[in-house]
Amino acid sequence: MKEVEADESVFNFGDSNSDTGGLVAGLGEHLDPPNGQAYFKNPSGRFCDGRLIVDFLMDAMDLPFLNAYLDAIGAPIFKKGCNFAAAASTILPATAASLSPFSFGIQVAQFLRFKDQVLEIHAKSRKFDKYIPSADSFGKGLYMFDIGQNDLAGAFYSKSLDQIVASIPTILLEFETGIKKLYDEGARNLWIHNTGPLGCLAQNIAKFGTDPLKLDELGCVSTHNQASKLLNLQLHALTTKLKAQLSEADITYIDIYTIKSNLIGNYSRYGFEQPLAACCGYGGLPLNYDSRVACGQTKVINGTTITAKACSDSTEYVNWDGIHYTEAANQHISSQILTGKYSDPPFADEMPFLIKLKF
Repeated sequence: MKEVEADESVFNFGDSNSDTGGLVAGLGEHLDPPNGQAYFKNPSGRFCDGRLIVDFLMDAMDLPFLNAYLDAIGAPIFKKGCNFAAAASTILPATAASLSPFSFGIQVAQFLRFKDQVLEIHAKSRKFDKYIPSADSFGKGLYMFDIGQNDLAGAFYSKSLDQIVASIPTILLEFETGIKKLYDEGARNLWIHNTGPLGCLAQNIAKFGTDPLKLDELGCVSTHNQASKLLNLQLHALTTKLKAQLSEADITYIDIYTIKSNLIGNYSRYGFEQPLAACCGYGGLPLNYDSRVACGQTKVINGTTITAKACSDSTEYVNWDGIHYTEAANQHISSQILTGKYSDPPFADEMPFLIKLKF
């Protein structure tokens, strides 16, 4: 297998599925334990008990974990890339009600500023070479995308399924605009994740799945999963169009929805015991999720003190906190990505961008 060349880097864009500390740093907030307990031993800025899919993919490339662009103190080294993802981010521009101001367009703008600064530093001196990507890495690097879930999730609180479906072309037009800006800046290797089964998150089941007739065969909210499928169908069509329009681009589309749905539907086969319930939450089974208290927090509600605690063994759970996946689930999902069976185009021996598989 080929080695990863010295000047190749990874630039990631997304939401909490791949946020390695962006939102926490950008808003000056913090995550409470037990977040991070499975790997980092302390909260790492990730909404997870440990590593994310992007962490496992970086490991597969023999590259260090990506540092968040917005984390100026804890992550000063960007030699092998930079992570612009921020939890709760959307593709569409943020509104006053948005939980994250760092929408996809803002993340792209941050990348453009990052690139300009890197090139300016290189033009002046070589003494910072060990901290920043090489100039060539912007053309040879891998650009990864995992965003769109929150555009759907937030909309369900105020819109009907038909209204949400009607908004998908607008969402994807914004995504296309960002992709083309990056292409114009030299991005050639593009790695695009589709959206997972939104209706299978405990948060959405608790809010929208109280009527059993609204649940599908997996116990997930059918309208949410339907919206995810329709977004993915149009996203796949967009990637096909972009391949034709951007003649020098190498675009890989990853079917995360199928991987996650297979995991939830066949959880016991993969060593899990709880496919939908949150490991870190409050309320007990079947969902162990209470929207009033986040993982690790303690609150007084109706005169009673309640704490959202972690389960005894997070490797038994697919879901970490009702919204995000556990490290164990992320590791499984990553292993499925690395088979190449869920990508378009498919790959067998190694991923595009010279990723070395580890078996």
